[in-house]
Amino acid sequence: MSTEVKVGFVPLTDSAPLVVAEKLGYFEKLGLRVSLYPQNSWATLRDKLQMGALDAAQLLAPMPIASSLGLGGAKVQMKVPLILSQNGNAITISNALFDEVLDSNGLLELPFPLPAKCIANVVAKRARQGLPKLKFATVFPYSCHHYQLNDWLNQADLSGKVDVITIPPSAMTDCLSSGLIDGFCVGGPWNAKSVRDNDGVTVLTSYHIWQDQTEKVLAVTKQFFEQETQTVIKLSAGLLGACSWLQSQANRFEAARWLAQSSYLNEPLDVIAPSLLGSCITKYDSAPEQVPQYNRFFGSEPSSVNKPSLQNQEWLIRKMREAKQIPEDEIAMSDVFDKRYFEETVMLFQGSFTSLKN
Repeated sequence: MSTEVKVGFVPLTDSAPLVVAEKLGYFEKLGLRVSLYPQNSWATLRDKLQMGALDAAQLLAPMPIASSLGLGGAKVQMKVPLILSQNGNAITISNALFDEVLDSNGLLELPFPLPAKCIANVVAKRARQGLPKLKFATVFPYSCHHYQLNDWLNQADLSGKVDVITIPPSAMTDCLSSGLIDGFCVGGPWNAKSVRDNDGVTVLTSYHIWQDQTEKVLAVTKQFFEQETQTVIKLSAGLLGACSWLQSQANRFEAARWLAQSSYLNEPLDVIAPSLLGSCITKYDSAPEQVPQYNRFFGSEPSSVNKPSLQNQEWLIRKMREAKQIPEDEIAMSDVFDKRYFEETVMLFQGSFTSLKN
């Protein structure tokens, strides 16, 4: 019997490739016995991957870079053999902040996507009245969520004028409804859940801030990468097959049904399905907005979405520098991606995907 491969993930809508690969038997057909292990927070997932309790993980795109540099934790070299998704996040504000934005801007309804200058008017009014700063949350310091929120706020010169804290994804909705935070940037299904519960309003998605930038990646430690190369290639090929399968709209609805199960997201279908189907639920009892690339898993060919690249790593490092998380020095790109390895993965994918579908 094959050795178990332990793969960790945080239960989110864009964990769909892992769930699909498991449900359709892609791993098994490639000779792997993969077990999925949900984790409550990104820090826990990182730590378990670093210490070897997990063999591989779906990580936020900047996390392997941070780990390889020893930022926020132990310094453990990571490899990224595969990009799993693009886009997928959104910014949701509380109903109370929604009302403040309307009042401060003299509006009857908010535009979608919402310009950050509308938030700036609230910030200025609060400052004049001596009220506390607005407080937003993201899921992890080294995350696209953090940099996307920064970029949006910086459109209106709001850097430092809004407090930003870190909260695990699954805790976002409760923190918003309790008034602990005024808004958050998170991945699905938590934006839709806040709207369905009538606790918040989603004002824009990450696609409106950065179009088609990397969100989640498959990551392994450099040690596991070197010792279990064929295992990682097969794991990547199975996930690449799942990403390709998710191209179909009909398939995506089936994926939403699987994600709703208790062993995965354990959330209602009506909060999971919308983003997968290109729909952004913005406000309670209001018509959704169409965002066709809300969740993107695959392009016209693997290299268009799923291929790790120097350019992608440089983009993320630039965002980390803008957030003042890393200095302006040289970083060894070979620590976080391997072009040759991806090409091997694609070769296996192309040779095996026909059998995977049969």
